[in-house]
This record gives sequence, C-alpha cells and structure tokens, in this order.
Amino acid sequence: MTASRRAIHRLLLAGASALMLLALGSQAQAATAEDLDKDAAQTLQGLYRGNATAETLGRQAKAILVFPKIVKAGLVFGGSYGEGVLMKGSKVSEYFNSVSASWGWQVGAESYAYVVFLMNDKAVKYLADTKGWEFGVGPSVVVVNEGVAKNLSTSTLKDDAYAFITDQQGLMASLSIEGTKISRIKR
Repeated sequence: MTASRRAIHRLLLAGASALMLLALGSQAQAATAEDLDKDAAQTLQGLYRGNATAETLGRQAKAILVFPKIVKAGLVFGGSYGEGVLMKGSKVSEYFNSVSASWGWQVGAESYAYVVFLMNDKAVKYLADTKGWEFGVGPSVVVVNEGVAKNLSTSTLKDDAYAFITDQQGLMASLSIEGTKISRIKR
C-alpha cells in the first residue's frame, strides 16, 4: 500500500470516528425515565395511528420494546445508539439501550425510532434471561415493511418478534454489515 493510500485510509478513519463521536455524543446526556416513558408512548401511538397492522400486533404482543430515538452515523465505520423502554400492557417495566456497530460502504447520519413487538413468552423470556439480545441470535425478528404488513393477520402471526422502523430523519447511504444489541440499563 502506498503512503498516499495509507494517508487516505487514516483520514477516512479519523473522519468516521469524529462523525460518530459527534452524533453519538449528543446521546450521552441520557433522557430521564419520565422523558423516555413519554417519548416511547408518543412513538407507539404515532405508529398505531399510521399502521393498523402495528396496532393489531400491539394488542396481541406479550411485551413491546420501544426505542423513540436512535441516532446513527457513519463514514465507512459507523454506529448507532438509543435508549428505550419495555412495556408490558400499558406500563413501562424496564429500560434498555440499543447499540450497533457497522462497517462497509456508508456515509451520513440519521435518526429513527423502532418498535419491537414480542409476540410470545419465549421472546420475553429470552430478553429477560440474557445479558443482551443480539438481533440474528435467539428469537426470530421480522422487520415489517409495507409488503410484509399487507400479508400479516392474526392467523398468519408465527414469528417471535416483529419490528417496525419509523420517524426516519436525516440522510444515510449505506450498504453495510451491521449488528444490533439490546441491553438492560438502569433508570
């Protein structure tokens, strides 16, 4: 590798690190439990207003994870962070964070919310018994888009968890390998 190519790689890595720290640093001042509860309730109600399938899932779910604001940034290397709540019925029972790291072709920053409906005791127990849930390991999670939502009904629900991504803002172009881990936090 030539010296100029190494310099470009270092510059890209430094830029990515700075972008990630800037975007994720704004999340360092964590919301209070009351703020998180309120934001999660608003996110869930907004999802229900715009998506009848989500509302149906909400009525049948054993528990619901709501992450009202995830901030994601990247330039080759990227990451995301956000905090959320676990709701059982209409009550918040615990607090969690969502962290991901990625590598690949990506540039930009965005924020979004996501909601995961835990449909059975197996999924709820897995979340309770592990030190963190890594998507892709453990119960199966289906990310619901318009096409999937059209085919879901109370008779076709068979997966452990269904996730909806909503409230996307910003610009993030990416084609990356990404892993998300959800871990319990104290509030």
